[in-house]
Amino acid sequence: MGLSGLLWAMWYILPAYVANGSPVIVGGGRPIDGGRVWHDGRRLFGDGKTWRGFFGGVLFGTLTGVVQYILTPGFYGSLKIAIELAFLLSFGALVGDLVGSFLKRRVNLPRGAPAIGLDQLGFLLSALAFAYPVKALSSGQMLFVLIVTPFIHWGANYFAYRMGWKSVPW
Repeated sequence: MGLSGLLWAMWYILPAYVANGSPVIVGGGRPIDGGRVWHDGRRLFGDGKTWRGFFGGVLFGTLTGVVQYILTPGFYGSLKIAIELAFLLSFGALVGDLVGSFLKRRVNLPRGAPAIGLDQLGFLLSALAFAYPVKALSSGQMLFVLIVTPFIHWGANYFAYRMGWKSVPW
C-alpha cells in the first residue's frame, strides 16, 4: 500500500469525520435521552446529544459521500453504493459517539470531559463496523486511519474551540 492507498483511506472515512464534527455546528435542541436516567441515577447521554445534532450529522456526512461520488465516481462504482456507504459511515460514527457518551455518564464524567481513546476512536470503530458490509478498508488502511484519527480529532476540536463552536479545546 502506497501513498495513494493512504489517501483513499482518508477519502473513504471522510463522511464519518464530517458526521462526527457536524453536531457541534448544527446541534442543539431536544436531547436524545429526553432527560431520562439510567438505573444508576445518571442521564443516559446528557444534554449534549440532541436529535438535531444526530440527524444533522448523518445528513452532512451522507451529503459528503454524494459530493465524493461526483468528484471520484470510480471509487464507489455507483451513486447508490456511495450514498449507502456514506450513510452507514455517518450513522455508525454517531452511534459510536452515543455509546461513548453513555459510557462516560456511567463513570460519572461530566458533559464535555475528555475520555482519551474513547473520544477519538469510539466513533471511528463504530463507523468502520457499520460500513464493513458495503465496502471495507484493507487492514493496512484501517491501521493508518486508526493512527491518524486521534490527531485529526484533536486538531478539529481545537479549531472548533478557537472558532467559538466549542467551550473546551478537547
